[in-house]
Amino acid sequence: MPGAIELVIFDCDGVLVDSERIAAAAQVTVGAELGWPLTEADAVELFMGKSQESVGAMVVERLGPGTDETWRTRYYEEFFAGLDRLEAVPGVVGALDAIAAAGLPTCVASSGGHERMRRTLGRTGLYDRFAGRIYSATDVGGRGKPAPDLFLHAAREMGYAPRACAVVEDSRYGVQAARAAGMRAYGFTGGLSPADWLAGPDTVLFDDMRKLPDLLETAGTTGTTGAAGTASTRE
Repeated sequence: MPGAIELVIFDCDGVLVDSERIAAAAQVTVGAELGWPLTEADAVELFMGKSQESVGAMVVERLGPGTDETWRTRYYEEFFAGLDRLEAVPGVVGALDAIAAAGLPTCVASSGGHERMRRTLGRTGLYDRFAGRIYSATDVGGRGKPAPDLFLHAAREMGYAPRACAVVEDSRYGVQAARAAGMRAYGFTGGLSPADWLAGPDTVLFDDMRKLPDLLETAGTTGTTGAAGTASTRE
């Protein structure tokens, strides 16, 4: 894709906050309780990067009508109970500092709900960096990744054309959504997703968040103009 990167859209879980193992463990626990035996690898492959609505549909298909609400309630109980050990993804704070110093606008777009992000980003001290620029799949009617709706919504709200956006993701569904939105994808392989899940067109793979600012700079950044050539009102 030609042109400079003018907006960086970050996924939350596994990209900003190191929460994917906590999430997978919660899914495994709930699955054991409700009759769907899962390993961590199963949970990652089936659920990682998907919205709760998508997960709920899979649960209903497997376990029957009404089980999605029970699953969701128990999942969040287990997930939030595990947040006492939550930390930011290694290297991401320095990366965010460097990206901000370059004048490049950022936002968050996650399959998780707003309450979840308030807790996870707040727990790791990252919430205030993105306050007012945080978007959830719930904002687009639960139509989350791999559909492009969430990323297109974030770009529209921030005032940038899709072609000017880069998405930082760690799940296969996330990079698929970025490509479907016409955005460049940066696939973080330092988490639970194997690199081959993230590889594909218009996608740069990297395994250390400290490398991200240089990768973005290499692609070409301006950080000064929005989609219509005017200064962004969100930064």
